[in-house]
Parts: sequence; structure tokens; C-alpha cells
Amino acid sequence: MPPMKRRRFLTAVAAAGVAAAQHSAIGRAQGQTKVARKGRIKQALFRNVFGNTNMPFEEQCRIAAELGCSGFDLIPPQDWPTLKKYGLVPTMAPAGGVTIPDGLIRRELHDSLEKSMRAAIDQCTAAGCPNIITVGGQRRGLSYAEGADICVDFLNRIKAYAEDKAVTVCIENMNSKFQDNALGRPDQICDHVAWGFDVCRRVNSPRVKLLFDIYHAQIMDGNLCDNIRENFRWIAHFHTAGVPGRHELDEAQEINYRFVAKTIADLGFTGYVAHEYRPAPGREPIETLRRTLDILDV
Repeated sequence: MPPMKRRRFLTAVAAAGVAAAQHSAIGRAQGQTKVARKGRIKQALFRNVFGNTNMPFEEQCRIAAELGCSGFDLIPPQDWPTLKKYGLVPTMAPAGGVTIPDGLIRRELHDSLEKSMRAAIDQCTAAGCPNIITVGGQRRGLSYAEGADICVDFLNRIKAYAEDKAVTVCIENMNSKFQDNALGRPDQICDHVAWGFDVCRRVNSPRVKLLFDIYHAQIMDGNLCDNIRENFRWIAHFHTAGVPGRHELDEAQEINYRFVAKTIADLGFTGYVAHEYRPAPGREPIETLRRTLDILDV
């Protein structure tokens, strides 16, 4: 074979091999038999666990269903029918009116925010979505105490509606250590779980709770399992990612996620644990996802 044709042939063979490997990985995830999970931890996903890919959302749903997942977090309502098609649920709805900079502690936004959150709660009720995310927002010099007062005032306005509609409003804790938005949320008021738990206790509603982000909590507070045990009644949902780097939940990060999962399961948690990690460069996303789901399948 002439050298040029030989090079083209070898290139084509190599490309075919890569495609076959990818197809094989997807095929394993989409096997004829759905993975049977123990069910003590109901696991959900973010789309970013599939890496930087153009994989259609429907394909992601098919893989998630075959791997024994329950649903996806923060999927826009227009895509909820696709979740339903594969027996999945929207486990956490996108924020109703708040942004990461402008959250519940902006008193001047409360009137408009109440309208948008009521509408979002209605949407959740109609589609069977149990939770809606919200955030405190950036402090911009506001004290923690004053911010908590403002946050409680707003949540007291909305809690009865959320109770009537059976949708839980979930305040997420974040870390303010890292200025890079891929790793942290600068200036966020709910940067310690104690602040979030205090707000929830003061509102005192079964439909206002904390979205306990394990990654952020490890960075800011540590003592994960004691914090979970001591404040369990105020936790509605969990997020995961590895520390450091916000990558997968493997041996290259510091959290013993299997122990954390067992702690959550032993407490009788009935909500969802959603994986928000981003696969590290060079990691095969579907096999990484399979291993992650196995770790939490206690």
C-alpha cells in the first residue's frame, strides 16, 4: 500500500476504534436490563456529568434511566416531558425569579419575586416536581444578621403557598472561598450551612428547607455527617462533587462519599441526592457516572 493511502487507512482505523469504544460505553449504559439499585438513596443528575458533549438531552435521559437514576436537577420546564418519557422526574426546578447575585436578601425585589416564585411553584405542582431552588444572593456589605431577617421575611410570605402546593423551596448553601464561579460563589450570604439552617428554623415550615451542597459545605464547614445528623429535619435535597476541583467522587478527592451516603440513608432520607460534579479531563463520562452511582448505592 502506498504510504499516503496507508496513513489514511490507519487514521480511519483509529477513528473507528474510538467511535466503537464510545458506542460500547454507551451501549453498556443502555443495556437491555436496567441497573437495579438498592433504593436507599435516590440519585439524580446534572447534565454536566456527561462532560463537554453535544449529546442530546434525550440520550442523556435514556442512559440515566438505564443506570437506575431517578431524574435530573435544574432542567427547564420545556424539557420535563422528555424526562417523563423515560420514567424520570424533574427533581429540582430552576430558580423562580432569583439570580446568584440578586437573591432573597434583596428586599426591593420581594414583590416581583413573590409573583415569579408562585408561578414557578404552580408549574412544579402541575408536573410533579417536588422542589424549587433558591439562593440568598450576594451580600454587598449587608450583615449576615440583617440578610437573614430579610430572607425570613420573604420566605414567610411564600411558605403557605408552597405548603398548599406541596412544593419545597430549597435554599442552597455555597462556598465563598473561591472567586472562580466554576468552583465557588463569591460574596454569597448562605456560605455556611449554619446560616441556612437558622433561616429554615425561623421560618419553621415543612416546605422551606436547605439544599445541602456537600461540596460547598466541605470547603466552608467540614464536619459533614454531624452537620447532616444534627440538622436533618431542615434538609430537603443534596448535591455532590469531589473536593478539591469539583470533579468526580473517586479516590483522588477527600470526601468519603460512601460513608456520607450511608449516613443519609440511615437517617431515613426520602429526597434526592443529585450529582453536580464535572468529569476531569481525560475521564470517560459514562463509566465515571456508573462508578459514582455505585459508590452511593449503599
